[in-house]
Amino acid sequence: MSIIDSAKATAQTVIQGAMRKLVPLAPDSWIPGGIPDPLIARKHGLIGTPVSRLDGPLKVQGAARFAAEVVVTDMVYAALAFATIPRGRIATLDTSAAAAAPGVVLVMDHRNAPRMNTPALFGSSPTAVGPADLPILQDDRIHWNGQPIAVVLAETQEQADHAKSLIVVSYTAESATTAFEAAKAAGLAPGLFMGQPLRNEIGDAEAALAAAPNKVDHVYRTPRHSHNPIEPHAATILWEGDMLVIHDTTQMVTSEAQTIADVFDLKAEQVRILSPYVGGGFGCKGLWDHQIIGAAAAKLAGRPVRITLSREGVYRVVGGRTLTEQRVAIGAEADGRFTAIIHSGTVAMTPHNNMPEPVILGTRAAYAADSFSLSVATVTMNMLANTFMRAPGEAVGTFALESAIDELAVELGIDPIDLRIRNEPQKDPTSGLPFSSRHITEAWRSGAERFGWSKRSAIPGTRREGEWLIGMGCATGTYPYYRMPGAAARITLTSESRAIVEVAAHEMGMGTSTTTAMVAAERLGLPMDRIEVRYGDSIIPGAIMAGGSQQTAAIGGAVIAAYNALVAELLKLAGNDSPLAGLSPADVGSDNGGLAKIDEPTRRESYASILSRAQQDSVVAAEQASQPLELMHWSMHSHSAVFCEVGVNIVTAEPRIRRILGSFDCGRILNPKTARSQFRGGIIMGLGMALMEETQFDERNGRIMNPSLAEYHMPVHMDVPDIDVMWTDIADPHTPMGAHGIGEIGITGVAAAVANAIYNATGKRVRDLPITLDKLL
Repeated sequence: MSIIDSAKATAQTVIQGAMRKLVPLAPDSWIPGGIPDPLIARKHGLIGTPVSRLDGPLKVQGAARFAAEVVVTDMVYAALAFATIPRGRIATLDTSAAAAAPGVVLVMDHRNAPRMNTPALFGSSPTAVGPADLPILQDDRIHWNGQPIAVVLAETQEQADHAKSLIVVSYTAESATTAFEAAKAAGLAPGLFMGQPLRNEIGDAEAALAAAPNKVDHVYRTPRHSHNPIEPHAATILWEGDMLVIHDTTQMVTSEAQTIADVFDLKAEQVRILSPYVGGGFGCKGLWDHQIIGAAAAKLAGRPVRITLSREGVYRVVGGRTLTEQRVAIGAEADGRFTAIIHSGTVAMTPHNNMPEPVILGTRAAYAADSFSLSVATVTMNMLANTFMRAPGEAVGTFALESAIDELAVELGIDPIDLRIRNEPQKDPTSGLPFSSRHITEAWRSGAERFGWSKRSAIPGTRREGEWLIGMGCATGTYPYYRMPGAAARITLTSESRAIVEVAAHEMGMGTSTTTAMVAAERLGLPMDRIEVRYGDSIIPGAIMAGGSQQTAAIGGAVIAAYNALVAELLKLAGNDSPLAGLSPADVGSDNGGLAKIDEPTRRESYASILSRAQQDSVVAAEQASQPLELMHWSMHSHSAVFCEVGVNIVTAEPRIRRILGSFDCGRILNPKTARSQFRGGIIMGLGMALMEETQFDERNGRIMNPSLAEYHMPVHMDVPDIDVMWTDIADPHTPMGAHGIGEIGITGVAAAVANAIYNATGKRVRDLPITLDKLL
């Protein structure tokens, strides 16, 4: 980092620190969301009704073209060769047989690759999304077992794959740290997440724990997890003169374009990323080595390239969730009131990126207590870089915290739901901020009634059906509300009362385009079939990342800003001859294809009339969303109450999930049909985390040993029980549309609910995921 960059970073830190002190003191009306979104009060429109996904017919007909299906003339196919040591140098690299193989167009490695800049590491600037601070195919160094060391281009994929197998390489190995215990012995460092320290100290929690009449103090462990989206990573890449076009599968079109432009010394507008369809993301569909390698190879070969990672390739190149070791200790009075909460974690990461698993995030606002000690420490290992994975921090952090809560409930002889409700905070217990919206108690009570919690036996191992022991468990789930800066929207309104809404957003199967169309229709007062949503293209203004469950809020905030600009422009065009003459944007709203005075709806004019008198075919408004200051003014979270019933076979020790219920408090639900699917998908992923998912990592050489769906176990249909979901549907008055993100809340709390149900069934407490039958024998 240069002196200038360092000075900028220091100044930014100082400014952010001042904002965190001043923004909480500002009047609500000064803050985005301080005046509720008018759509919250609208109860009889599209919002809240079940609407089928607009892209559904295209997908079932095979007409939705994903990144590896884009047809380009004269295209060649790529295959990557991977390193097999964790650290060292390439000693010899013989590619002659590969180059001579049938159909081969090019073999590229560090010796003939174009000179490229190192991609800017994710988080090092607002637009940087590089996976690590490492050059790509620029030297002979090896940094992890699985690093790409060469790429073969051929006329067919089969020819490329065969030629890759002919590459012969030898290495000069160097000392590497590939064992977790060795990494811990080498020293711990304090964890940072998104530039903020992972530490909170309030009071003397250790002293309070020692003095508490009732306490639990245990260590919980979770393994590595690998990403397995149904669509493996792929890109179709071509150069059009000095313009680089990448058809990609990504969650961040704008930032990826800017980062890749810097790699090739291009201007941002010289790189165009198109990603209209993404076959599952969960945090992994970003910028990795393969897109840059593919672009470099396309430039060298002078032909378009399709680079598709095999399933094994995803495990070698794409990061996942790191392993964690967590201590949770809770002290309580006899009535269950918490006097101390201690949650500390040790997690592994690489020397080349900063993506620790922030396991304490959910604990910060979960329960009231007299004292807190929350921290995450990191150790360094020579391995594939970590990355975001659905609910980073909360998914595995809630397993530890909510298991400990259940253990304390047993210790105290208090129902685990009652114990949680007794410690419900009135304000954020670590930041002191007021909650923008929090109705978890309602979710607990309604969920318990629907699930039949009152039938649960408090004594483990007492309910039996044949050779199955039956138990019930529960847990709280939580995930923050985010709205990241940089979002923008462009609205084009035509004289035919049609609207085009453009946002640099992403459709990963969760119904983004559908929800955006619904909200835009409501905001503009138009039927939904008159709304066209364009997205997934880096030439659209703004930067919206499909991550952190924030895309709906980011789009919502951007569309609000663009809509307000559109209304102002329409009022200018309306002029003095309009019934709207003299009114300000704050005086009017949209309804039935036009603008009307809010408190005098008969004073109105249609869009068509305004544009006709102005002799314009259309009007365009583009605007950036407001800065997300609401995140500093309120404590904003989604919540869930998860209920699980399991059976454990007394002969084989096989655990089976019999039924599960998620009761969610996530603000207003915009589209119940797609929301239900999102909640269920998160719960299924949580079941996999609880019972089967584990990346087998060979600590002798740092190699992932189960890089396939045959060996990396995930839930299939027979593993998934009846999943029931419900929600409070209480709008948050301080968010766009009153909604919260729901992409990640579904996975949180699930693993703990399963573990707690297994304890209730068997009396065996498992603190080490996944809960496989050998741990229950």
